[in-house]
Amino acid sequence: MRIGIILGTRPEIIKMSPIIRECERRRIDFYIVHTGQHYSYNMDKIFFKELNLPEADYNLEIGSGTQGEQTSRALERIERVLLREKTDVVLVEGDTNTVLAGALAASKLHIKVGHVEAGLRSYFRFMPEEINRILADHCSDFLFAPTKKAKKILNGEGVKNNVFITGNTIVDSVIQNLRLAKKSRIISKLQLESESYALVTAHRLENVDFKERLKGIINGLERVNKEFGLRIIYPIHPRTKKNIKSFRIKIPKSIELIEPVGYLDFLKLEENARIIMTDSGGVQEESCVLKVPCITLRENTERPETIEVKANILAGVNPEKIIRSARIMLSRKRNWKNPFGDGRAAERIIRILRREIDK
Repeated sequence: MRIGIILGTRPEIIKMSPIIRECERRRIDFYIVHTGQHYSYNMDKIFFKELNLPEADYNLEIGSGTQGEQTSRALERIERVLLREKTDVVLVEGDTNTVLAGALAASKLHIKVGHVEAGLRSYFRFMPEEINRILADHCSDFLFAPTKKAKKILNGEGVKNNVFITGNTIVDSVIQNLRLAKKSRIISKLQLESESYALVTAHRLENVDFKERLKGIINGLERVNKEFGLRIIYPIHPRTKKNIKSFRIKIPKSIELIEPVGYLDFLKLEENARIIMTDSGGVQEESCVLKVPCITLRENTERPETIEVKANILAGVNPEKIIRSARIMLSRKRNWKNPFGDGRAAERIIRILRREIDK
């Protein structure tokens, strides 16, 4: 069995890392395609190095652009790779333009497609990620649903064959990469004490590309600092930083903007935070696994399991709702059950593929 692993963003590298390690452990033939959707491969090399992963075999450098430009460039260049390589199955993960392009390119060449993290839905089609995940699910041959809820969603859409509940590879990733993160010095570097700060990420287009929404987040963070005395640590995404400047938004002294950090440093910041405020789907999952309360700066989520186990709450960008949500989450016991599995999702995915491909 020869597997083509296609990824293009840092969250995909993180969630595919356990699958890459499982392929190495089982000595399965595979190759890695990095589309360079968010960053050039040269910028992402640090992620591969940090996580002790082999370098990508193909660097497609599709770069940024409109949704159509980015997807079409990825589709064209992935197709060229697949025509060159002998591939039994292509694996994609999540909901990016790379995922959609990879699934389309493979399915049109009659190569089997496995979608890792299948069946997630926010039911908010303004987000391009929602379109990507729906289309990828419906042209995949193997759907690796992280939870029973995700499988139920797929079944409800008429996708009933080859749907497997595997758990989410994010659990595998957190467990495996926390071991590597022991060498991180980010906590001492920033002079932080455990549970003395709130960790923030906000980068989604629907939040940071609109002045009033971005101002609402900033105001909400300031209120959390004033009421709870928590330091606000915000690794700032380049897009957000650019918009803060162009919108002329004044950042209060209570909000500590820092440069983006590597994944192991970020994982350490998550582990030691008192609360996490984010618009990222992956961070919602990681905080849930790490048992750190989470506030989601969105009106919807494709991770409803985190809400159900009371690890997370939806606050949107209204400052009053953000502070109310902080009061709720900071008073909750951190004893919820992780709904995303036991950390053996990658093992199950590879075992299923070996069984199904060899039929």
